[in-house]
Order: sequence, then C-alpha cells, then structure tokens
Amino acid sequence: MSFDIVAIGSATVDQFADTDSELIRIDTPTTKEKLIAFPLGSKILVKELTLAVGGGGTNCAVTFARLGLRTGYLGKVGHDGNGDFVIRTLQKEHIQFIGPRGGTTGISVILNSFAHDRTILAYKGCNNELGLKEIKPFTTRWVYLASMLGQSFDTVVSLLAEHDYRVAFNPSNYQAELGHKALQPLLEKVEILVMNLEEACKFMGLMYQERPAAKTLLQKMAELPPKILVITDGPKGVHVYDRKHYYQAWPREALEVQETTGAGDAFASTFTAACLLEEPLEQAIHLAMTNAESVLQYRGAKEKLLSREELYAQAQSISRRIEREPL
Repeated sequence: MSFDIVAIGSATVDQFADTDSELIRIDTPTTKEKLIAFPLGSKILVKELTLAVGGGGTNCAVTFARLGLRTGYLGKVGHDGNGDFVIRTLQKEHIQFIGPRGGTTGISVILNSFAHDRTILAYKGCNNELGLKEIKPFTTRWVYLASMLGQSFDTVVSLLAEHDYRVAFNPSNYQAELGHKALQPLLEKVEILVMNLEEACKFMGLMYQERPAAKTLLQKMAELPPKILVITDGPKGVHVYDRKHYYQAWPREALEVQETTGAGDAFASTFTAACLLEEPLEQAIHLAMTNAESVLQYRGAKEKLLSREELYAQAQSISRRIEREPL
C-alpha cells in the first residue's frame, strides 16, 4: 500500500445537539472562562440532533482526499455499527482504511450554544487502544499526526521512530499539557508543528493568562526541532515561522460563523497538503485559512471541506492580508 499521505488519529461518531443553552462568564484573578449552562434537575430539549463521522484523524483524511492526494487513514475502529458507519464514510471519500478493528468506536456529543461555539463530551473508546503489532506495513511520503492518547500515542511514536516519513503534527490540548520536553523524541521527527495559541502556551510551559504575543511565542518555540511552526489564534488570525521569516495572516472580515468544530483540523491539514504540493508558504497559509473558513460557515467538520478545484477557485476570489518579515 503506497500513499501520498497517511492521517493518523481518532475516529468518532459525532452527535451534534443543538440546545437553548446559556453562556456564563466567570472571572477570577487568574482565569477567565465561558461556560455552557443548563438548569440542574431539568429535562433539556434538543432542537436538532445530527450524526456525522468525526475525530481529528478522519477529518484530516477527508481534507487530503478531497484535495486529490492518495490518502490512507490509520486508527482503531470498533467492531460495531458505529465502526461500520466510519468505514463507509471513508470509502465514500476514497480513503483507504489501514487500521485494525476491535472494541467500541469512540463517540462525541457536541453541545452547541446560541453563540455558535461548543462543548464536546468525548468517549474515546478504542481510539486509545492501537497496538504496534496491529499495524500492517505501508509506504507513504508524509504522515499527518492528529490527537492520539494512551497506548495509541506510544504506538505511533514507536512507528515513526522506525521510518523516515515526513511528519506534520497537530497535538491536542491533552498532549500540549505534557510539554515539549516530554514529546522531544517525537518532535525530532516532526517537520510541521501546528497548534492554537492556548496549546502553544501549555506546550512551552507558559500560563495562557500571561501569554506573550504570538510572535514572541514563536521565537521561544524556535528552540524546537520542527522546521515550520504555526500558531492559530481564532478570529485574530494565524502566525507562522519557517526559520527565515515570520508571517501573520488575518481572516476574512464579516465571516458568518455557524459552528467551530473541525475548523482547526481543516486549517492544519490543508496547510500540510499545500506544503506537500510545494506551494509557496504564503499561498499555503491562504489556502488553509480559506478551507477553514468554509468549514466555519456550516455545521459539521467535513460538510464543507473543499475539493482542490473549489479551494483554489475560492482562494483566488478572496483578498487576504498576509504580512511577512524577517525573524
């Protein structure tokens, strides 16, 4: 089996529950939090319930496949109806499943608020149970590593140590909390590292509430092995350092956000795909932001991931502010 890229990460069945939840803001001397609130002891009516295949691994695999890359997906999927749903979805997208099946497929319940943000209840299931001996041999130019925990993460680190794949890594919040020192053996293999600002602070051992500017944080992250470092900061844009220049890019104005699930996956995977396709870095940033903005305007992580033709057409029609300077 030979691929342009293999996406490694979780596979879940996502249940999107649209409710009339309220937002509560709590400020303390050290933290500022927004919480989704429901009345205690009451029955909450769900206005709309939608099912879809999710998980960082499958989300990113779909990005790669729609951009015309020969794509494999490596993760563990249960021997159950939800697992069958995952496999059918991958097949529909022309993605080859190269992982084992066993246990119970992961499930996420996504609680959407009226403010178009969400809280996710995640049951990992067999996502954390991938063993090295369960992986069949494959060849690929690139590996994209999304969130993996427990035994699965240890397995992937061992797998990457045995091969000379080019690697892009988009760690989860849980992995960021481990800090870069704990992940040093993996980072030695990573070429592209993508995180949001909060994750990057945790990764470098900094308090998010006392966070430095993204540019300053990238300078601190320059001590890490990856060649290309990326920090996303939601509506404030994207920051990239490629060992030569610092890039800052801004999102489109007046973007109507419907739901944020999957936007980070869309950005990181599209950026990786553009680098694989040897696009200039400014174009890679623009393409990645364009695909992420497409996802933000609809519900579901995969619903509006663009094909290569659609992506380039949309990107060409959008004027985006991107600045570059030496760092």
